[in-house]
Amino acid sequence: MITSFSSKLGRKPAKRLSMLRNLVTSLILYESIRTTKNRAKAIQPVLDRMITKAKTRPLHISVRFLNRVVTDSNASRKIFDVLVERFKDRTSGYSSIKPLGRRKGDGAELVQISLVSADKKTKTDSKKK
Repeated sequence: MITSFSSKLGRKPAKRLSMLRNLVTSLILYESIRTTKNRAKAIQPVLDRMITKAKTRPLHISVRFLNRVVTDSNASRKIFDVLVERFKDRTSGYSSIKPLGRRKGDGAELVQISLVSADKKTKTDSKKK
């Protein structure tokens, strides 16, 4: 699932896979992480695929699929208990990327990737009224 990326991110395959798995796990657990733009773009489709499959597939198939990517059992439990309920009305677009500027040392573009909260729609709807 993660090995199909065209972007190599300057790593060998095993280290790249480990890094991406850890980033996805951290994003699920903390719901917001700060990383480089290329890494965020690499993990965004993985996260979308994981949540979509957790919503649509039977539980025993989804658990096996998620455990191939997620490195922490609390993260896979959070997907089923919290995130599936939060995104039950959404079909995609579970995360958003916001630019933060450039890193001081090497000038890499930093972004904050975070999970979209489900109650944003209600806040904007109440402001319009």
